[in-house]
Parts: sequence; C-alpha cells; structure tokens
Amino acid sequence: MAERWGNLRGWWVRCWYNLTSALGLAVDSIRAHKLRSFLTLLGIIIGVASVVVVGAAIEGLGVYAEESTAKVFGSETYFIAQVAGIRSRKEFFDHLRRNKTIRADDLRFLRTTTGELIHYSPYQFRAADVTYRDLRFEGATILGVAASLPEMRDINLVEGRFFTEQEERTKQAVAVVGEDVRARLFPTSSPLERKVRIQGLEFRVIGVQEKLGSSFGRSQDNMVFIPHSVFTRLYGTGQSVMFFGRARPGAGLSLPEALDLTRVALRTRFRLRPTEPDRFDTVTPDSVRSFIDQILGLISAVVVPVTGMSLVVGGIVIMNIMLVSVTERTREIGIRKSLGARVSDIRLQFLLEAVLLAAAGGAAGVLAGVALTRVLAGVFEISLRITSTYVVMALAVSSAVGIASGWYPARRAARLDPVVALRAE
Repeated sequence: MAERWGNLRGWWVRCWYNLTSALGLAVDSIRAHKLRSFLTLLGIIIGVASVVVVGAAIEGLGVYAEESTAKVFGSETYFIAQVAGIRSRKEFFDHLRRNKTIRADDLRFLRTTTGELIHYSPYQFRAADVTYRDLRFEGATILGVAASLPEMRDINLVEGRFFTEQEERTKQAVAVVGEDVRARLFPTSSPLERKVRIQGLEFRVIGVQEKLGSSFGRSQDNMVFIPHSVFTRLYGTGQSVMFFGRARPGAGLSLPEALDLTRVALRTRFRLRPTEPDRFDTVTPDSVRSFIDQILGLISAVVVPVTGMSLVVGGIVIMNIMLVSVTERTREIGIRKSLGARVSDIRLQFLLEAVLLAAAGGAAGVLAGVALTRVLAGVFEISLRITSTYVVMALAVSSAVGIASGWYPARRAARLDPVVALRAE
C-alpha cells in the first residue's frame, strides 16, 4: 500500500514539475517577444471586447424594453382593441377584416356588466397642434382617456392634478400636458390654469406629467391627456375604441382572471359561439415581454456569432505566430529532445503558450469591453448592462480558440526529429 501511494505521489510530482517547467518556458517566450505577443493578442482582445459590448447592448435593450412596457401598461393592466399587437402588414389587414369594431356602447356594456370588479379606461389618440398665444407645439399626441387611468397606469405629475370623473361626465375642457409641451409653450412659467387651444377649443391646463423620455422610439413627453367625452366632441365617435382594463383593488382578481372576465363579457356582446375565436385583440405585459424576448433572442442568435468571428480570426493569428515560433525554436526543440524531453513535454510547452496568449487576450478584452461599455453609456446616455453570461461566454470561446489554435503548432513541434532539429540554423 505504501509503495502504491509512493508511486502515485511520484507521478503527481512529475506532472507538477512538467507543468510548471512548461509554463515557465511559455512565459519566458512571451516575455522575449513582447511586441509580437501584444500584436497577437489584439485579435482576441477586440473579439472579446466586441462580444462584451454587444452583449451589454442586447441586455440593455431588454431592460429598456421592460421599462417601456411598464410605462405603457403598468404591471397589472391589459389592453383590448380591434387591432393590437400585430407583427406584420398582412397580419394587420387580416385582423382588421376579421375583428369587430369596438364602439363606445360596447365599453358601456362592459362597465355595466363587469364594472364593479374591473376599471376600464378608453384610450384614443390623434395628432394635433397645441397653441398658447403665439407659441405652437406641433404634432402633439392628444389622448382621450377616462379619469380612472391613473389608477390603472403610473401617471405621475410634477404639477397640478389629473381630471376627475365629474369633469369627465360634464365634458369639462381640461388637460394634463407632457413635459415637452410644457417646455415649448411655458418655458419660464407654470402652465397651471393657463388656457391652450386644440382644434379650435380652449383647454384649461390642470396638470403636468413628469418627464418620461422615449418608449419604443416614440416620445412619451409630447402627450396631452383630455377627458374622453371631450375627445369624442372634437373628433367624433366613428373610430374604433381601444381601452385598458385592470381589476379593482379588493376585487380579488388576478390579471388573467380579470382579462377572462372581460373577454367573456365582450364575446357575449358580440354573440360569438364557443368554438369561434375572439373577434378582438388583447395585449398583456407578459405577451409584450414574450415578443420582446423573441426579438432579442433572434438578435442575439445573429449578432453574437458574427461578432464572435473576430475570435476565430484572432485564433488564426495565434496559430500563425505559434508556427513561426516553432520554426524559430527548432534548434531549441532538438536540444531539449536530445536531453530527454518527451513528446508530451514539447507539446505541453507550446500548447500552454498558445493558451496563455488567448487567456491574457480574453482578460484584457473583458476589461476593454467593460471600459468601452461605460464610456458609451455615459456619452450617449443609453442603457447598457454587462452580464456574466456574455463575459463567461467570451472567455470560454477565447480559451477554446487558444487550445484549438495551439494544438497543431504544438503537435508539429513535438513530432520534430531531434537530429534534423539540431541541424537547423
């Protein structure tokens, strides 16, 4: 037993000695050719940094999309319309032809049948200019909504208040404006109780929404909220009504349960048979997130491999440099072999050198990617998020590239005939 343990211990000592010796020779070789080693690393550094930055951009886009969805929907709100959530032009026209137009009477029916459990708010919009004296804000988004909308979505005001149900019922011309509208029409004073003009009708400004930025490429600060009853007075009742729904506090309904209740009531209203599909579209935060995840997954599947091709190029550079190194050190290999170095020792030396180059390039690439991500996020004020997934993936690929690119030169060096190698100049 003692003899067996001694043999095992001796084997471990020899392995450790061979590994440290090969590692030392590899490090000495890299140190002896600093400039060449650095130029060899550039391909790996650029490749790893590219993967880290692209990964941060994809993850940041996901975070941005989540925040935008929260701004538009809230967390427990769903949306119903004649056409919504379409992904192509063909799908739009198919839904427009198949689905029924949702009228104001249909929304009143929902409020009558399910209103005790669910909040509803119509949501219609038009683009129009807003004027105050000789100032004009062009292309504002005029939103006709219910007074209950702030209970369904987070609408935070920095000044004033939202309109009330009484003002909505009595068709009071009141408005809550976005930050862009306020900054353009009232750059140096408060807009509260001032009167702006939309479509020839004067509106009293009673609130200012906080600055939101953009959502899916559209500004959220050019909006003007007005009572839906006044919106129909301006634009008529001909267009289909879209609306938000959310379970009332204390109703004990989850989002899916509230949505099912609304769907059943609306299907009853449209006299649809049990086997017929819905003749209207529904959108929930989960369906939006699922669609966003599909898009991001597609982007990741296409962009990351393309970016990672630079790692393959870096691996080819390492292989070429290692082949040059083998040629330069042919005589050294012959001397080592004549002194008793085994094939595995020579192979390990050159393989470790390639792996060290790739690992050093990977580490430097991660640091460069992190630094570049922070600079881009600060300069362009965009959301970039570095995640361990892409960092680990970049390091794993760079290590694999190092092993793959070093294997052939190491094998070639190990198979050199010592007599021929000693004759090399």
